[in-house]
Amino acid sequence: MSLINGLRSSLLAGAVMACGLAQAGIPASLSEKVGKLAADQQPELEKVFRQLHANPELAFDLHDTSALVAKRLKKLGYRVHTGIAETGLAAVLKNGDGPVIMFRSDMDALPVKEESGLSYASKKQVELDDGSTSYVSHACGHDSHTAWLLGIAKVMMETRDAWSGTLVLVGQPAEELIAGAQAMVDDGLYDKVPKPSLLISAHVYPVWPAGTVAVKAGRRMAGSDQLDVHLTGIGGHGSRPEGTIDPVVMGARAVMAYQTIVSRNIPAQDPAVLTVGAMQVGETHNVIPETGTLKLNLRWFDKGVRQTMLDAIDRETRGIAVAAGVPKEREPTITMLGYAEPVINEPALAEKANATLVGALGKKRIMPGIPPVMGSEDFPMLVAGIDDAETLFVEVGGGAPDVMKKYMSTGELPPLNHNPKFRIENPGLAITTAVQANSTLLLDAFLAGGAE
Repeated sequence: MSLINGLRSSLLAGAVMACGLAQAGIPASLSEKVGKLAADQQPELEKVFRQLHANPELAFDLHDTSALVAKRLKKLGYRVHTGIAETGLAAVLKNGDGPVIMFRSDMDALPVKEESGLSYASKKQVELDDGSTSYVSHACGHDSHTAWLLGIAKVMMETRDAWSGTLVLVGQPAEELIAGAQAMVDDGLYDKVPKPSLLISAHVYPVWPAGTVAVKAGRRMAGSDQLDVHLTGIGGHGSRPEGTIDPVVMGARAVMAYQTIVSRNIPAQDPAVLTVGAMQVGETHNVIPETGTLKLNLRWFDKGVRQTMLDAIDRETRGIAVAAGVPKEREPTITMLGYAEPVINEPALAEKANATLVGALGKKRIMPGIPPVMGSEDFPMLVAGIDDAETLFVEVGGGAPDVMKKYMSTGELPPLNHNPKFRIENPGLAITTAVQANSTLLLDAFLAGGAE
């Protein structure tokens, strides 16, 4: 199902769903306090957002962003651990006995030249690891995620007389590499903070109006692998290809062979994507190179599907090498890079979250949620090794007030995440709505944990 058709179906189904949602959640007086605390922060959080938007940073190189967040969290009274996976951070508020609950925001930007037309648009350029230069922008909205992390921190500190337990706030680098969450775990995150029983994360989407949120049950985002396939042949002069084993030809054959892996190995009912994003081989016209690299990306929901794709990639690549006469000592190798498990909202948890949000925001501000997408998010890796830990993924609206009306009448969507023209409409409202919604979910989880 396409995103456009899927959104149309979600909107129609959501109208029915909203009629049946019961109100639940935190006490009315506490909910009112949370709403006021969120709204009162709007000018300051929008100021932070604009500062971050104009000064984006890539991958693990988030030194200024991380320093800004750490300074503000320390000022609020949190115990802050910095330098986790280079520029990741974790802030802890221990507030008596009770569950450990984690909220995570990703903070990194993208190597994209911004064309949003905003007065505070990024003009930043950086030198990449390969020596080239790239523009950088927050074309996925992580600047808003970082801002609402700070807003949530203040709300939870100001309401600490109403809940008990331990809150862990995580500012994560390198989500766009599908690597930052696992890197933080590998770098000793849980030597510094306790392990949570629940992890909540949220993402902004321009398909819903600013001021709205959604929590949809079931599959949300696909699992992902990044891998490099290394080909080694025998180089030589371009005029004597008969004396070489050409990695350019092997790479071309591999790219074509990979195109049938999904269509001939994966059942049509099982979502799967295999993309060759880059082929790096050779430098000049008349030299047959010695080596080449293919950069692959996989998307999947079922781990059996993932393994089928990996086995087929290995089988096809080795077969091509054998056919080309590659000696055993030069056979292809595969390097596994970023990995993330699928994002799935368990139905019971999602249903409870929806009821809680209806009680806090009202039915009209609860959207039905986007259909499952093959894009990925790595935050589940923060708790992938923790038995019985649950995750919850929240969608935050960042679109214009008429975005749904326009979509239903014309089928047109605004520029989506990762587009150079991506922008958050009314970011102050989007951010403070995220603060209110996610603080409410955190409080509800603490209160439920304390009652058990």
